[in-house]
Amino acid sequence: MSYKVLMSRELPLPPLNVNGVSIETRVMGAGCEGFEDAQVYLTTALDKADEQLIESLPDSVGLIANIGVGTDNIDIDAARARGILVSNTPVVTEDTADLAFALILSACRRITANEKFARSGDWSSARPLAMMGQSVHGKTLGILGFGAIGQAVARRAIGFGMKAIYHGPSHKPDAEKEIPATYVSDLKSFLSTCDILTLHCPLTPQTRHILNAKRLTYLKPRTVVVNTGRGELIDEAALVAALQSGHIAAAGLDVFEGEPTIHPGLLAMSNVTLTPHIGSATQECRSQMAMRAIGNIMNFLEHEKPIDVAN
Repeated sequence: MSYKVLMSRELPLPPLNVNGVSIETRVMGAGCEGFEDAQVYLTTALDKADEQLIESLPDSVGLIANIGVGTDNIDIDAARARGILVSNTPVVTEDTADLAFALILSACRRITANEKFARSGDWSSARPLAMMGQSVHGKTLGILGFGAIGQAVARRAIGFGMKAIYHGPSHKPDAEKEIPATYVSDLKSFLSTCDILTLHCPLTPQTRHILNAKRLTYLKPRTVVVNTGRGELIDEAALVAALQSGHIAAAGLDVFEGEPTIHPGLLAMSNVTLTPHIGSATQECRSQMAMRAIGNIMNFLEHEKPIDVAN
């Protein structure tokens, strides 16, 4: 029995073996020659596994192992049609929540603009102040999507004396036993109550542009918007317009609709904090993600089922 893994890109995997048999790896872009009997396709959240790619996989592939908590880069229906399992790496919760709260603080306190001011040499006794921000403590934090990451952000908000509210497909009373957050079932009412809005819902056809031009008007004037979920959750052009008009006070964004391209309007504004999709970008988290992906592959090869089944 031989074990073979096709990869979307070159990845620094350690030597692996199952029952004493080494696992061979090869980048898919180099073709499938010699890997026509591969059992696994290993990909990352940065690489698309669309219907065309999935159809090109050898018939022997039974698992697409994704390094990432989301699976919107994979055509789940195409995988299901071929009977291929999909796994993910749901180990990014705490690091992504850390970044979300960092963006909340940065956007509210205008860290980006004030750091630029401090570095510019313009700080003087004649010009002692750059950009005035707004308080975080005591504000109402709206969490759109109350899964593991949304709940982790809510726990952080409690330490800042914030009131947490959340919206999603369902009320989560079990989570509320540990986290004092209030469910708001109506999206319009939810948005109109937020002082700060942070997005943590998965990207699906239903949630794409969940924050569009109309829904941005439901937010209070001077609301702060933060997104560490997926860029396409927000209509980016509409957000730029709302920021330019002053209806939205500030934004903290780690993900973008056309990433790695960022809307030029966002690049030009001093009231926006931008980071290049680094929610999981800590040494500890990336190591955990790699090990979880390897665990999924090993479990599938040994027991025909990964640890984390995403489809």
